[in-house]
Amino acid sequence: MTPTQEEIRDALARLRLPDGGTLVSRDMLRAVMVDGGRVSFVIEAPNPQIAAQMEPLRRAAEATVLALPGVDSVSAALTAHADAAVKPAPTLKLGGHPKPQQGPLKPSGVKRILAVGSGKGGVGKSTVSANLAVALTRQGRKVGLLDADIYGPSQPRMMGASGRPASPDGKIIEPLHAHGVTLMSIGFMVDEAKAVVWRGPMLMGALQQMLGQVNWGELDVLIVDLPPGTGDVQLTLCTKAELSGAIVVSTPQDVALLDARKALDMFNTLKTPVLGLIENMSFFACPDCGGEHHIFGHGGVAAEAERLGVPLLGALPIDLETRLAGDNGTPIAAGDGVMAQAYAKMAEGLIRGGMA
Repeated sequence: MTPTQEEIRDALARLRLPDGGTLVSRDMLRAVMVDGGRVSFVIEAPNPQIAAQMEPLRRAAEATVLALPGVDSVSAALTAHADAAVKPAPTLKLGGHPKPQQGPLKPSGVKRILAVGSGKGGVGKSTVSANLAVALTRQGRKVGLLDADIYGPSQPRMMGASGRPASPDGKIIEPLHAHGVTLMSIGFMVDEAKAVVWRGPMLMGALQQMLGQVNWGELDVLIVDLPPGTGDVQLTLCTKAELSGAIVVSTPQDVALLDARKALDMFNTLKTPVLGLIENMSFFACPDCGGEHHIFGHGGVAAEAERLGVPLLGALPIDLETRLAGDNGTPIAAGDGVMAQAYAKMAEGLIRGGMA
């Protein structure tokens, strides 16, 4: 008597798979057909890779069914689900005209936004930003660092971070991390050798995205490394974001102070509190004679801070190791030397003053 489909399934249910289960329990049996003494069925593997390993099982299944009374011939076909097409990653594009926003822009979970600015370039503002971020992290703070210098992003190099930020949906941006700091920079999105040639509106759109679309998480402080000067980025940040305050970095020379005063005036005009000044490249400690040489003058930033009635947060020397550390992607504040201690002291002062 010819077996029924149910009897064929029962027979195959007794054939164990190498990794456990049976063709029936694993739902791999398809299209069981009985035509007189001829039986055919399909074994469907989860994917082509597994199917390629199942030929011995296919032959065993044919032999099992052929042993049933009334079966003259068996044909078992082996097939598999095609691999699902890999969906392309959502396209994430930075730049473009800013979108209307409701109220001040402040990422959820970020307690304070602290801008680090300067009146001119070349005074070490980005170096100070990176090292302050690391120093605050070492004090136990949860810190983010936003490189808002769109035309000259340097934080990827200084923080030793690389790679394109992920975006699961083309909207939310997953930031990078280095030295305990959460990072975002336009430098992660463009080739290091490529110039960003954008007009103001695209600049503003990118800044809005990096503030509002990045998954910053829970942060005690987000440090924003501003571009030099008093342009579009500063204006947008001060008027559209909920800034806790600003720190101005300058060298002690008169020319640098001229521009630093413009930055200070800008923050005052935009009603952004200046939390303090930092004098960078304050002196050079000669390793040979042990003396201090005031290459760019002496005391200019301290005098300006006293005139304005704001704290002088620190005076940092010109230091070769600081430059080498930044070029190598490990900020000097991550170490244990004299400069690391100087940044730690500044970080302690910011925390003590409730600024970080």
